[in-house]
Amino acid sequence: MPEAASTDITKKRVVYRFPGMDSVKVRRDIEYRTTEAAPLTMDVYYPFDWKEGEQLPAVVFVAGYSDVGFQRILGCKFKEMASYASWGQLTAASGMIAITYSAVEPEGDTEALLEYVRKESARLGIDENNIGIWACSGSVPNALSVLMNKDRNQMKCAVLCYGVMLDLEGYSSTAELAKRFGFVNACAGKSVNDLPPDLPLFIARAGQDEMPHLNETLDRFVAAALACNLPITVANHASAPHAFDVMDDSETSREIIKQILAFMRVHLLAAS
Repeated sequence: MPEAASTDITKKRVVYRFPGMDSVKVRRDIEYRTTEAAPLTMDVYYPFDWKEGEQLPAVVFVAGYSDVGFQRILGCKFKEMASYASWGQLTAASGMIAITYSAVEPEGDTEALLEYVRKESARLGIDENNIGIWACSGSVPNALSVLMNKDRNQMKCAVLCYGVMLDLEGYSSTAELAKRFGFVNACAGKSVNDLPPDLPLFIARAGQDEMPHLNETLDRFVAAALACNLPITVANHASAPHAFDVMDDSETSREIIKQILAFMRVHLLAAS
């Protein structure tokens, strides 16, 4: 979350490396939406052996913050952070396409991005019916909102890392955190019952997360999801801080990152 991070966070890469990740192909700054201020663009990461005309599953790395605030506080756009670039490389090296993007109005811009991907899937080399979602921290509410769209049948799985979840059971922690940190609370008033009952979710928890009340929202979400028998996988990194994928250089962090990549491969590549 921007308020809690220093500018150094923009240069931190994922603590796990994968063979071939430095050789992936990247198409940068593809315009997906025109605005009065400036065009919004996305970066698309492809496996190094991807060929024109081939269509592969894709993972969209969802933004929950406006780049206006991101650049003011951190000095770069969401998609320019080294963490997202390295996740894009890891995903592409694992045989899938990865998409990161700029956003000014995260909720509407994410919808516009997904619509653009659907319309331009052939040109982009993306299997439009085989999409995964990845989100972390304050971007998770926007990702959950995407998953709750009843017309979103192309979504095959979602990864939610150390995220702020829904306000459940009368709590208001998510709404309060959204005001404090500036992310969009796109799921206000929603519950786990609004999620697709058969969509696999991978939830990564940082046991020592220093963000106030974040794990309270996450734990309530997991309990409610289990009560509804949703297909969730939970990985708890008991000793980890927030953003452990870039902040905690440990074997446990690397193991969970490998689990995430394997989860995406199973639910996206197996379905293609």
